[in-house]
Amino acid sequence: MGPLASPLAACLLLLAGWGAIGLAGLLRPRSVEFAGRILFLVGAVCGLALAIVAAANIAAPPEQMVLPIGLPDLPFHLRLDPLSSAFLALLGAASTGSLIFAAGYFRQGEGTLPGLLCLQFHIFLASMGLVLLADDAYAFMVAWETMALSSYFLVATRHQIPEIRRAGFLYLLMAHVGAIGILLCFGVLQGGTWQFTFDAMRAAHLTPQWATIAFLLALFGFGTKAGLVPLHVWLPEAHPAAPSPVSALMSGVMLKTAVYGALRVTFDLLGAPQWWWGLVALALGLFSAFYGVLFAAVQTDMKRLLAWSSIENIGLVFTAFGITIVFHGVGLETLAALSLVALLYHCVNHAFMKSLLFLGTGAVLHATGERNLGRLGGLIHRMPWVAWLTLVGALAIAGLPPLNGFVSEWLLLQAFLFADTVPRAFVNMLLPIGAAIVALCAALAGYVMVKFFGVIFLGQPREAALAQAHDAGRLERIGLLWLAAGCVLLGLFPVQVIGQINAVSGLLLGADLGSATGSWWLLAPAASRQATYGPLVLLLVGAAVIALAAFAVRAVYHARVRRGAAWDCGFARLDARMQDTAEGFGQPIRHVFQPFFLMSRELPSPFDAAPTYRVLVVDRIWRFAYEPLGQIVRRSADIVARLQQGRIATYLLYSFVTLIVLLALVL
Repeated sequence: MGPLASPLAACLLLLAGWGAIGLAGLLRPRSVEFAGRILFLVGAVCGLALAIVAAANIAAPPEQMVLPIGLPDLPFHLRLDPLSSAFLALLGAASTGSLIFAAGYFRQGEGTLPGLLCLQFHIFLASMGLVLLADDAYAFMVAWETMALSSYFLVATRHQIPEIRRAGFLYLLMAHVGAIGILLCFGVLQGGTWQFTFDAMRAAHLTPQWATIAFLLALFGFGTKAGLVPLHVWLPEAHPAAPSPVSALMSGVMLKTAVYGALRVTFDLLGAPQWWWGLVALALGLFSAFYGVLFAAVQTDMKRLLAWSSIENIGLVFTAFGITIVFHGVGLETLAALSLVALLYHCVNHAFMKSLLFLGTGAVLHATGERNLGRLGGLIHRMPWVAWLTLVGALAIAGLPPLNGFVSEWLLLQAFLFADTVPRAFVNMLLPIGAAIVALCAALAGYVMVKFFGVIFLGQPREAALAQAHDAGRLERIGLLWLAAGCVLLGLFPVQVIGQINAVSGLLLGADLGSATGSWWLLAPAASRQATYGPLVLLLVGAAVIALAAFAVRAVYHARVRRGAAWDCGFARLDARMQDTAEGFGQPIRHVFQPFFLMSRELPSPFDAAPTYRVLVVDRIWRFAYEPLGQIVRRSADIVARLQQGRIATYLLYSFVTLIVLLALVL
């Protein structure tokens, strides 16, 4: 069967195309024009084709393939079904914008040769695709580790900087800790058959205890890669260290491979999750969302702010994951489909929103050389393309209609409104609290985006050097436009998107929203509660109100415009340094939620000739959990290192003692 007649073969061919493009970069490794421009654009074409093929076949029956590579008696098994198709479409669509942007972004002297960077970038993309297609534990882990290693090299692109080497090491360490959890999960799932294909795992009959262990191992392993609190410590370090197109892919796409893995194990391989598992995932998701948005609100580094925002959004995704397990476990399949659709929709939304924001910060970083919010400001006048397109992403991730971020959060809240139908009194009391936390996180996310966009693009430039800032280049603008268009279209046409996502619900849950999605322009997922949302109506009404107001102003005031200086509060010597700062903007959050932060302040006295003010906010989990653990590991390593005497006689003695002990155990 040819590649055009087989969607799985077509997807595999496109992933192989990404690998070939990466290898082609080694032909002229120092050429920015060839490796950093032409090949990245060809990669974008592959990404677009992958998105089209996957989206077109999302409702197709599952298709399997066995590749003649791998271990003896354990070849690579691949499978394309609605779940993998949905995430492949996400991968292809989001990577298209990032690749186009990257074609205009990378310069000579980024720390890694352009050809090598091209290889790492495209191997990273191809390995994520293979994770989504893998149908056995061996192929999955090979693709998973390839994804981790290639992304590590991308994070450490500017490896000359010690902080970036440290961030890369932390990321690689946490990635392998999570991989151990996933590997152990697959070991439990095979159920003693020693067959590691996913078909064999589906057929295995695990006791409730072993099924629970497999679920918890999967939650640990995939939660580490996703950045769930308290396994999140790598994410605020790695995302800011990586080049912006890499940060966009890691946050927008790579984190979703962990969500895919959790869905695959829980609803496909385990098959019948117990309802109380959902409470564990729900608690971790809600805490991660709240913890992430709090720390995003107090950041002064724009990329670190977006990294913490990713933790918040992943928390919302796992919140939907948890409530889906609860609904499915108690037999409320339609409600489970509603929350699963909210989960999948938010994954797609976040891929576009966060990729757009990270790429926007990359354009700002190239134009100004600054990541510190305290040294930016007023860039909307010098970078209008970047400013207005970034505004689309900021409004979308703040959850404002009619953009895409509102749809998925609204669907999640609709699912929470049915808490009273769960036949568990204790759960009925807990779920409304979860709805309140989700609403609070949405409000704080809006607060964070006001700070992010306002401090960077509005007001006056805080540094004289910002006068030299320049707008993004043509290819960078096209990449930003692609992602911004996705945010708008996903917000305006949710019914059509949900119509495709329904196939995933049918596969995993055996139920979908069906005709409850209403007409083509009206979203009504909860018809019994008369909850509807019409984004096109909202857009038209808003546009009409704005047009009417503009007409009234022109008719009444005859379009007279008077310009004047901003009010100076009675002080005539205001300058750009007296504007609201990122620290000042986050001060109310630091005070209201002070128990969550570990802060050190450097305050000036009235007698300082050169007064300075500095607030350092540290993650309590890092300080009180990971730092002591790191010290224990170092001390243990020092003790073990004493065994290394450097003398052959000592090593022979170790071998002899080991042999004696083994013989004693055997005999």
